[in-house]
Amino acid sequence: MGWGDLGAFGEPSKETPNLDQMAAEGMLFLDFYTANPLCSPSRAALLTGRLPIRNGFYTTNGHARNAYTPQDIVGGIPDSELLLPELLKKANYTNKIIGKWHLGQRPQFHPLRHGFDEWFGSPNCHFGPYDNRERPNIPLYRDWEMVGRYYEDFKIDLKTGEANLTQLYLQEALDFISKQQASQQPFFLYWAIDATHAPVYASKQFLGTSQRGLYGDAVREIDDSVGRILKHLQQLGISKNTFVFFTSDNGAALISAPNQGGSNGPFLCGKQTTFEGGMRAPAIAWWPGHIPAGGVSHQLGNVMDLFSTSLSLAGLQPPSDRQIDGIDLLPVILQGKLIDRPIFYYRGNELMAVRAGLYKAHYWTWSNSWEEHSKGIDFCPGQSVAGVTTHTQEEHTYLPLLFHLGRDPGEKYPLSFASEEYQRAVERLSGLAQQHKDSLVPGQPQLNVCDQAVMNWSPPGCEKLGKCLKVPESDPKKCSWPH
Repeated sequence: MGWGDLGAFGEPSKETPNLDQMAAEGMLFLDFYTANPLCSPSRAALLTGRLPIRNGFYTTNGHARNAYTPQDIVGGIPDSELLLPELLKKANYTNKIIGKWHLGQRPQFHPLRHGFDEWFGSPNCHFGPYDNRERPNIPLYRDWEMVGRYYEDFKIDLKTGEANLTQLYLQEALDFISKQQASQQPFFLYWAIDATHAPVYASKQFLGTSQRGLYGDAVREIDDSVGRILKHLQQLGISKNTFVFFTSDNGAALISAPNQGGSNGPFLCGKQTTFEGGMRAPAIAWWPGHIPAGGVSHQLGNVMDLFSTSLSLAGLQPPSDRQIDGIDLLPVILQGKLIDRPIFYYRGNELMAVRAGLYKAHYWTWSNSWEEHSKGIDFCPGQSVAGVTTHTQEEHTYLPLLFHLGRDPGEKYPLSFASEEYQRAVERLSGLAQQHKDSLVPGQPQLNVCDQAVMNWSPPGCEKLGKCLKVPESDPKKCSWPH
């Protein structure tokens, strides 16, 4: 989902009444970011509180390449990383993930090995259908074992867009919350639905109900589901003891626009890029009786902050043996404070841009290659800005492109190199960038090697279902990252 997909953020069709109500009862974050313009690295960052360059969710194959995790990726979340649910166990939390994991599908990367007690969902995106010979259909798991595969047992109709997955994920959430309330056990629920990721889907009762087409139908169903979860917390009498945060793992994917793409509001480009449309995300904090209603914050926030904030809520300290990039947002949320901190925009292994205050400096610009663009792959449709949305990787290290995001949120008007404002802002931003690079110890890159033998051929539980497929011979090779 994109920044511009919610009525609370200005979406004109106003089809998200529940999320808008959530914002009215809680706090809206207007300057909230993902840690990467792609799903897997930003999810790894959310659960570790660390930039993908530190937790290994990046590639060194081809400079500044974005690296999502397809089925044949060999890597995943390393054992050396401490994930939020692992740490919450120290405070007796029960942890559940519902939906997309995307931090590696090999057994050692399974979420139940990394602090989650329960899982209903999938290790990958719902791409497909595949032929199960060249590429297997993606499995869905209940806890340790698969319970079926997308398109075979969990239908997604690519013609109509119909699938009832969001309803399944919603019911899982409601049941888990009820169970935890009955046992008086503190819980962490990571509700990672993916209906707005192309191929977009929605349940039958939502199909054709939005002015925005199928993508809007999916947004409406997610909005309805969030409303039902919040209402459930209230009916169980635990809403005042439950902190809820809504956000996205990256900006809306304009590559699938207009039919299956979302809105990034006034921001430039979308998913896959380090322009604002790729990394600024909708964000709402809700905690009745604690967060003053109707709050709007301009705090520079990041998904990594949910790691530190959640630990703080549970009365725990973040690990002291590693660099944690997330900050505790509770002073912001509860007292309206502003914390001065930079935002680092990474793409692959390259620091592309830095934001502090209202200024953003680009040290590299790149949308996607001319080769990919000529195939019709466009991350910035209708949004070409000369010298900014470049199709070659352009370095600006010695003379960064500078934007004032208050006056120019769309990154259309670089400040004059000769201006005093430019000199003053760049001096600060380049100092922050250099300080960051000087102290950076990158993690072992997890997204460099691909092997068809590691795909979802025979996941645990496949024997019971008769769903095991023949595993091909191992043939590890360097992954190709065209973007």
